[in-house]
Amino acid sequence: MTKLIQKKFWRNHWLMLAVSVVMPIQSYASQQQETSPPNILFILSDDAGYADFGFQGSDVMRTPNLDKLASQGTVFTQAYVSAAVCGPSRAGILTGKYQQRFGYEENNVPGYMSQSGLTGDDMGLPLDQKTMADYLRERGYKTALIGKWHQGNADRFHPTKRGFDEFYGFRGGARSYFGFGAQNPVSYPEDKLERGFAHFQESKRYLTEALATETVEFIKRNQKHPFFVFLSFNAVHTPMEAKPADLAQFSNLKGKRQQLAAMTLSMDREIGKVLNTLDELGLSDNTLVVFTNDNGGPSDTNASNNGPLSGTKANHLEGGIRVPFIMRWPAGKVSQGEYPNPISTLDLLPTFFSAAGGNEQQLAAIDGVDLLPFIKQENNSPPHSRLYWKKENRAAIRDGNWKLLRFPDRPAELYDLSKDISEMHDLADMYPERVAQLYERLFKWELTLERPLWQLKRQYEGDAMMRMDNYRITSNQEMKQK
Repeated sequence: MTKLIQKKFWRNHWLMLAVSVVMPIQSYASQQQETSPPNILFILSDDAGYADFGFQGSDVMRTPNLDKLASQGTVFTQAYVSAAVCGPSRAGILTGKYQQRFGYEENNVPGYMSQSGLTGDDMGLPLDQKTMADYLRERGYKTALIGKWHQGNADRFHPTKRGFDEFYGFRGGARSYFGFGAQNPVSYPEDKLERGFAHFQESKRYLTEALATETVEFIKRNQKHPFFVFLSFNAVHTPMEAKPADLAQFSNLKGKRQQLAAMTLSMDREIGKVLNTLDELGLSDNTLVVFTNDNGGPSDTNASNNGPLSGTKANHLEGGIRVPFIMRWPAGKVSQGEYPNPISTLDLLPTFFSAAGGNEQQLAAIDGVDLLPFIKQENNSPPHSRLYWKKENRAAIRDGNWKLLRFPDRPAELYDLSKDISEMHDLADMYPERVAQLYERLFKWELTLERPLWQLKRQYEGDAMMRMDNYRITSNQEMKQK
């Protein structure tokens, strides 16, 4: 009996000892998971229409993966870009600053430029500007840009010299979705696909699929430490090139609208592949995911639908600058639902930096703000009292719910966005004092900006005004009828 008691004693003793060792280890591991910096996955679509997603109300486009992402996180109902065209919008995203502050006027690179200022390969994101990749790499992150760059063609502007450890994509603003070969020659050097600095002949994979696959591989390689991957799709930018199997899913549509629906379906499917990888690797709970678009949809070139907004890409009506925006960070970091106050894609850099454990005071004179306190309801005021846009003589200011649009060839227009999201009722004649006040505030902001480093030929400003007039109201009405 004594031996049996002794045996039980020692068995219980060793069991308790094991528990005392294992439980702190498990607790420590759990604590590390909760306190370790999150991975960051930033997904940017290109030229998508405001209404062309299921979570934005479309009953035509099929976006089940983005719809699911939206249901799991916060949908920002008043999200804005800092420019109505691709290149400057991305410059604002990358730096957290109004790009006009460093001379990156709302003109693409290389663009159809005049001979004044910088031209050709001298055009690009100025080298003295730090990017979100620079800041996150300083925090110990592995960084990658997968897809479209559009911040300068010269080697000195290359993504791997702007904070990104890895790059797979192309330097320009648009290219074919299919591999280049003898029957489909590359038009410009910046259209060529690269892995790092080495040209890469992508002859088999549809480009949207290739970009997602490269993102998945980057995540798998870097799952053991914090990573930041910027998945920069060129979908659904022209050329309108969809896979036949995806086109077959939309036999009820015709022309560019059918192509757009098929390209959107492909992009959504590939986003799902990336998100599923996070699930499979057990990374989703500690990964901050953001999806948004770089500017409003160009309804006249890709049949996108910006409804109920008026306007298109390249103008400052809401349809040119307001974009879909989702943020997901589980484990109680970001709640589910909608956030109603205006935000800007300028806010991405400080939000990512703060999530990574950085101090906002370390950021160099940025215009964006950390969104986390606002969506956690730690700060109930709007993130921005005013937002601004400018391209040469054209400009806009949003001040609260009031929005003033300034034009080169006609009087300014004033809208109350709380009552008129479609900007159909110009109130400038009714509120002249408000017009004068907003004019003054817009001009004071412009006094803080650098002179543009390059310009487009003047004829393109005239084209932009004509484009705005042609598609201001009718584009969305026509699209709803199709």
